[in-house]
Amino acid sequence: MDENTKAHWLQHVPFEGLGKIMSYLSHNDVQITSTKLFEGEPLPELDDFDILVVMGGPMSISDEAEYPWLKEEKALVKAAIEAGKKVLGVCLGAQIIAEVLGAKVYKNPLKEIGWFEIRPTDECLETPYKEAFGRPLKAFHWHSDTYDIPEGAVNLCESSATKNQAFLYKDNALGLQFHIEMSTQGIDAILQNCSNEIDGSEFTQNPKMIKQLIKNSIACNMRLFALLDVFFGKGEYIAEEYRN
Repeated sequence: MDENTKAHWLQHVPFEGLGKIMSYLSHNDVQITSTKLFEGEPLPELDDFDILVVMGGPMSISDEAEYPWLKEEKALVKAAIEAGKKVLGVCLGAQIIAEVLGAKVYKNPLKEIGWFEIRPTDECLETPYKEAFGRPLKAFHWHSDTYDIPEGAVNLCESSATKNQAFLYKDNALGLQFHIEMSTQGIDAILQNCSNEIDGSEFTQNPKMIKQLIKNSIACNMRLFALLDVFFGKGEYIAEEYRN
């Protein structure tokens, strides 16, 4: 990546942004543009970007009647993957990638909200992604849906509540169900907008506990930078440079 690399990201709601992914891309001098889908902004053409980042949101991938832009968004994601672009999806974004690759997306038996450990799968430990996921990590979660791993993809992570937490497809499409990109401000924003989804079930934490554990975001952000170095093929990772 260099100053000629172009990244475009898709935003579904005002309170879920790129988080520390923005810091990573900016540090690497990548040109960054975006589409605010909730404001009706147009999607880019394939030639407009090298990297596509699809972020989260409280809607379901099946809510096309309420959010008609979902249909065009899915078509763009599918076309970008087929064109060999680097495509990264977080939470809803990962579910969209899974669906366009032919996998089923559905309600998870257990809602997962708060700080819960993710662990590498045996498959993960046979890939370069063991550099980012080789050790357990207490990651931030906010989801009630899950997905099957697409055919031909590698299952990278799991948690006690959710079997499929991350996957890689053909080295150019990466889906993350959890959030390791969020800063403390991002976590505060989702708490302010979505706390009504916390129902006291087994794998949901109340806002007080989430805030008490918010220091975990530092370790999560460091893992994010290591992960993106692997995904983008940089082959190096200087954690201290990304702290601010």
